[in-house]
Amino acid sequence: MLGNRRHCRADDKAEADNPSRTHDVKALMFVLIVAAASPLLYGVVLFNTLIRLRNHCDEAWSNIETELKRRYELIPNLVDTVKGYAAHEKKLLEEVTKWRQACLNDQGSPKHQAATENQLVHVLQPLLARIENYPELKADTNFLELQEELVNTEDRIQAARRFYNGNVRDNNNRVHMFPSNLVAYLFAFDEREFFEIDPAIQRSPSRISVESGILSRRD
Repeated sequence: MLGNRRHCRADDKAEADNPSRTHDVKALMFVLIVAAASPLLYGVVLFNTLIRLRNHCDEAWSNIETELKRRYELIPNLVDTVKGYAAHEKKLLEEVTKWRQACLNDQGSPKHQAATENQLVHVLQPLLARIENYPELKADTNFLELQEELVNTEDRIQAARRFYNGNVRDNNNRVHMFPSNLVAYLFAFDEREFFEIDPAIQRSPSRISVESGILSRRD
């Protein structure tokens, strides 16, 4: 027993006489802990990044739905107004009404909805083009206001589409690129579909130049 006490005292004295050794052991343990925790911490950062991108995509898609809903609300007024001046366009007006309802009912993926929306666009475009054959309709104040609202709505739809597709691109890059693709695989983060639709109507260059002149005079 006396020998054990002497041995412990000798160890304590050795540690006291060699403080650098204790410091080295602690430093090594700290390095090992940091090395073990770093991948976990980096994984958490990547996970949070993927969550943020997913939320951005959802928010951007919500903006598209809002603008498309505004287009759906304008179309019945457009149909009623055109019908009063252009009864001969009955078949085309019926097609517009049919595809508007199809778009309202479509709850599919962005790619599927884009295909349905483009069908609506492809019947709206010839309808708006044929309006050029009806001077009285073109001179109607209500129609002119409605046309302006439709142009503004199409501008917002395209702006929302570009914003959404930008977020989808960032999300898909993270889902496919290493090492974030490992986290995406483990936690089931999927790539998102792009949303590609054509504008039903565009602001004419003459109108843009006129509006620009008005704004410059106001300034």
